[in-house]
Amino acid sequence: MRLRVQAPAKVNLSLFLGAIREDGRHRLVTVFESLSLADTLELEVLQAGAADQVVCPGVEGENLAARALAALRARGWDGPPVRLLIEKQIPVAAGMAGGSADAAAALRLAMAIAPGRAEEVDLIAAQLGADVPSQLLPGVSIGTGAGELVERFEPLAEHAFVVLASEFELSTPDVFREADRLAPPRSDAQLARAYLDVAGSLTPGARFPDELILNDLEPAAVSLCPGCADALAALRAAGADNAIVSGSGPTVVGIWWGRGAAESAELAAVGLRESYPRAVVATPVAAAFGAPALI
Repeated sequence: MRLRVQAPAKVNLSLFLGAIREDGRHRLVTVFESLSLADTLELEVLQAGAADQVVCPGVEGENLAARALAALRARGWDGPPVRLLIEKQIPVAAGMAGGSADAAAALRLAMAIAPGRAEEVDLIAAQLGADVPSQLLPGVSIGTGAGELVERFEPLAEHAFVVLASEFELSTPDVFREADRLAPPRSDAQLARAYLDVAGSLTPGARFPDELILNDLEPAAVSLCPGCADALAALRAAGADNAIVSGSGPTVVGIWWGRGAAESAELAAVGLRESYPRAVVATPVAAAFGAPALI
């Protein structure tokens, strides 16, 4: 048996940063949205007795998808041995949760060949990283806690993104430390207010308000990677309604809203590619985009 699944990247339409919790993670309120920019994972069932294999050409170091499979095994998942091949399209160390998306997709694939308990999958996802739970089911969601507590919402109004990846990589812990150095965290009361604001604005088919499209990690990302500021300015000059650093950066995204948003974004991307050859257009995706399929 062979299965294929898409692992979509995410952007944070909002990210409000609070204080550090006892476990070392920051409290936050964030709005995740999944994009058509995605990695592809292919799973092949191996003969009994073989060891699980995870192959990701071009990416070195520990793989979060491999950790996801190992965590399932440790909790008694009895699926057959598998070989997982990951084809990367999401920039690495770029604030778009590529590793988390791959881990979530690996869990979806595993459940497709040998279903387990959903609560076990949710627990494993939260243990793997704060971004993984939101990626189990692509779409629009609010993350609270450190991002691992997920509440899902219906799609917003028509919009599209131009994604400007950077040659530079940023360490997420470094960005959080820089954010702590640059400004005090939001209080719990401010986070509670932010949650009410974003939850009240995620009306199906509505445009997300400009004043809520912000990222408290953006100043830190710009401080560590000044090129982010140039990319933000380039997107605004190209006509983006909004421009924001994605997550911990250094990837920067521009947002175009309204009818024909994808066409407008593509026209802008054509002009931007003179300075940013890797500029790509992406559109929002929902749960069906991440469903495993037989190949």
